[in-house]
Amino acid sequence: KVIWDFTGDVATSRHIPECAYVGIHHPGLMGTAPSAELLAKWTKRETDLIATDPNRVPPLALPPLPDSAILGSLSGAEFERAAAEGARTAPPRENGGNQDIKNLTAGSRVFYPVFVDGANLSLGDLHFSQGDGEITFCGAIEMGGFVDLHVDVIKGGMDTFGVSENAIFMPGIRDPQYSEWIAFSGVSVDLTGKQHYLNSQLAYERACHHAIDYLMKFGYSDIQAYMILGSAPIEGRFSGVVDIPNSCATVYIPTRIFDFDVRPTSDKPHQVKQGVQVPRSAN
Repeated sequence: KVIWDFTGDVATSRHIPECAYVGIHHPGLMGTAPSAELLAKWTKRETDLIATDPNRVPPLALPPLPDSAILGSLSGAEFERAAAEGARTAPPRENGGNQDIKNLTAGSRVFYPVFVDGANLSLGDLHFSQGDGEITFCGAIEMGGFVDLHVDVIKGGMDTFGVSENAIFMPGIRDPQYSEWIAFSGVSVDLTGKQHYLNSQLAYERACHHAIDYLMKFGYSDIQAYMILGSAPIEGRFSGVVDIPNSCATVYIPTRIFDFDVRPTSDKPHQVKQGVQVPRSAN
């Protein structure tokens, strides 16, 4: 886990030398409460998925965990009922949830569908910065903070604008203003050379692999390069999804986050000066 230091809007780390980037502050998790019917729908489809390969590691989905539920002041039968049917908050769903959309910065407008009276809007998981996809799973730069929200209701808006599920959003104007990028591409072929059919996630994964391989030529370890992709404001795109058998995905890294010229040249790659290495779990 990388330790980050904030100076104004810029993050640096003793664990990733010669690299700094402007923050793109946002909540990773935000959404409205589901109705009882929608909650039951989630549980059914996710447990059905788990049943197709129940012993898979990691699991295909995360079922309710009644023994670990945190439900505020509920007790007795009400606690047991809510704990048994409560959804895990790890994935994004129709109500929003853990979408990890880095562009929901200050000034953004989000239009959520409402499934219960009062909506029960909630948010959390604040990030200082994150790359598209948060490919390191918990690799965004987490932070404490507060969010100033202004809330309006568009009565009948779900029907009027066809927002029966999943939010519409309008990004804010506080994104870092990077203008020069170095991009890497990948296609739907795995590390063994096996061809897959229009697998866009695999293509994105392979683009990230190519970016990591490239950054390692400048002296970064594989872990350091991996953490850069998870925390820097990289842009991820599905560039082509119709040309069988391959999808094409691309990863764009802003060149200005590095203290050196990261572009390919006829000279040998610059070598970063290593200091304290990234801490690793004993496991």
